[in-house]
Amino acid sequence: MELINSFLNLVVPPASLVILAFSWPALSFINACEWIYNSFNIESMEDKVVIITGASSGIGEQIAYEYAKRKANLMLVARRENRLRIISENARAMGAKRVLIMAADVVKEDDCRRFVSETVNIFGRVDHLVNTASLGHTFYFEEVTDTSIFPHLMDINFWGNVYPTLVALPYLHQSNGRVIVNASVETWLPLPRMSLYSASKAALVNFYETLRFEVKDDVGITIATHGWIGSQMTRGKFMVEDGAEMQRKEEREVHVTGGPVEEFAKLIVSGACRGNIYVKYPSWYDIFLLYRMFAPNILNWTFRLLLSSNGSRKTSLVGTGMPVYEASGSGSGSGRLVLEGASPRRLLLAPNSPQSLQAQKLE
Repeated sequence: MELINSFLNLVVPPASLVILAFSWPALSFINACEWIYNSFNIESMEDKVVIITGASSGIGEQIAYEYAKRKANLMLVARRENRLRIISENARAMGAKRVLIMAADVVKEDDCRRFVSETVNIFGRVDHLVNTASLGHTFYFEEVTDTSIFPHLMDINFWGNVYPTLVALPYLHQSNGRVIVNASVETWLPLPRMSLYSASKAALVNFYETLRFEVKDDVGITIATHGWIGSQMTRGKFMVEDGAEMQRKEEREVHVTGGPVEEFAKLIVSGACRGNIYVKYPSWYDIFLLYRMFAPNILNWTFRLLLSSNGSRKTSLVGTGMPVYEASGSGSGSGRLVLEGASPRRLLLAPNSPQSLQAQKLE
């Protein structure tokens, strides 16, 4: 058996690449035909019921607007009720039939049961569940000095999707509905400074890939993966937990290069309505999956080259991060940018900022 495995290890990878190269035109043609067929069978969302978590900003907000344009009924869920009120008014102006809002925390099962039950009590059904709540970081794992942030990342990125899905699944079965998942390319593309974020997103994707087989054709699942997106999470706004409740700590806005949130949201909603199992933005990221499978050393060499900058290592704004501003002490609000981060906690809150002082009081 060992001899057979050794032989297959040598033969299967190159043979698979050759087969893939010759079959690529046929596969592309089949995918194009499938896309055309699905385009003529787009699900009408008029009068349908959509629950959107993490709807107070970023991708969740833009997805709400896309469903509003399709005249759906919306249940918008987030912790910041004041933001939800503004977004609900915008959604109504864009064409949403009815819009409900509810302040809730998706990492709490009771809160999830509350907003799903409220939706069913008022609308009588659930057609789409869109999970968009997410939390990222940009620290090196070995720099961590405060591990209290670890559970928060897993709670929001994993359990914050699992709990709403568990509660809504019986109603999605009744309507042959769909779950839409906000994943990320980091599930299989190993970007530095995102170890815990990547792990939580990988767990999320594997959960839904398995669930897809369990629910069969009764409930559709659309997994949306994206590269760098210019949302609040990439502009320096993080969520941390103080006490029992989730509080949002906002630092200075940081402009980060990334794809527009609006375009990604439009792709997600149109892909979900076509019944696509995957939505990818941008799709060229897929080529890195081949490198990871068949030439992983190339990815490793590339990242090592990018990270080796004058022999020093600094916490940066790669992906979903933010800088830490240190107060100048002048009281003018100006400060200097601190790139030598250590603890994730210190990265999340600028020292001497009003938010930091508030957190210290809560602690």
